[in-house]
Amino acid sequence: MRTPILLAGAAAMSLAACTSTGNIERNAVKGAALGAVAGALIGNNSRGGDAEEGAEVGAVVGAIAGAAVGARQDRQQEGGTYRKSRRPAQLTYDERADRYYYYDAETRRYYWQNGEPRD
Repeated sequence: MRTPILLAGAAAMSLAACTSTGNIERNAVKGAALGAVAGALIGNNSRGGDAEEGAEVGAVVGAIAGAAVGARQDRQQEGGTYRKSRRPAQLTYDERADRYYYYDAETRRYYWQNGEPRD
């Protein structure tokens, strides 16, 4: 019965090639691990003590929830924070270039919305 858990873990890890940030994959794997533990505990204490089935269900639900959290993080990065800095950057509109840019306090440089340096 460990096959579904292994398949869920392999599927979550195989998503690594799907995005460039890695938030979805990282959170899916974490969610699957936490869900498996929580599911095993809940399954062991209910339904006649079936920890294995609880772990399987928990892993799947956790992976889905973790991937959703990672996707939300990606959307937030696309909406204002593009570089991996400690503080979110505020976008400013450049009318001449018809593009948005931001200032990164760590590097003390300006960047376009897509992360390219603004010269």
